Amino acid sequence: MGNVGYATLSRQTGLMREMRVVANNIANAATTGYRSEGLIFSEFVQSSPGQQSLSMARANIFNTSMEQGQLTQTGGSFDFAIEGDAYFMIETPLGERLTRSGAFSPNAAGDLVTMDGHKVLDAGRAPVFIPGTAESIHVGADGTITADGNTVGQIGLFQPDEETTLMREDGVMFRAEGEIVESETAKVVQGFLEGSNVNAITQVSRMIEIQRAYEMGQSFLETEDQRIRNAIEKLIKS
Repeated sequence: MGNVGYATLSRQTGLMREMRVVANNIANAATTGYRSEGLIFSEFVQSSPGQQSLSMARANIFNTSMEQGQLTQTGGSFDFAIEGDAYFMIETPLGERLTRSGAFSPNAAGDLVTMDGHKVLDAGRAPVFIPGTAESIHVGADGTITADGNTVGQIGLFQPDEETTLMREDGVMFRAEGEIVESETAKVVQGFLEGSNVNAITQVSRMIEIQRAYEMGQSFLETEDQRIRNAIEKLIKS
């Protein structure tokens, strides 16, 4: 296979990877707090002494959109959304993680937990406790929790500092590599959930573009393969 074939194969591999990313975005278009993911193509130049350099495409840089999703009113006492640049902090078996998915509920012990059972942490990074006997729960914009009129805790709102990198672990959970501080500007909205920030129409359009580009590359590879076969057959006959 010639250099052109190798370059085309690298492009095809990148397109297949991007197709999986786009398909995952579409599948999570209705997932609470989901963050859309993209794939960035870069050029990789391979060169050896005495040989012509070869430019190939490499699609291995993932990019997550942090744009806020639409807030939808649910009326649930333990459904929360965030207005602003901040995250809820949860405790997982692998350590503290950040999320924008605020569909919580109290467990049997009274701890506020996520749908996966991870404990939600307060401003001091301790589990948030909800009294089981409380008849009414109100959460203020700063995350302060009052049960039957009595303050019982505060949901923490956190944000990474400028030098902190957020590593995506799944569609709604992130690991912070660096310092995390309390947010002073973000607000908690009770009775609302933040939807996915996926633009389904844009993603479907991109999927069609990827499919067409992949088909074009596949057609080229088939033509190149046939050309090489014909050349070999002519050499054999001669």
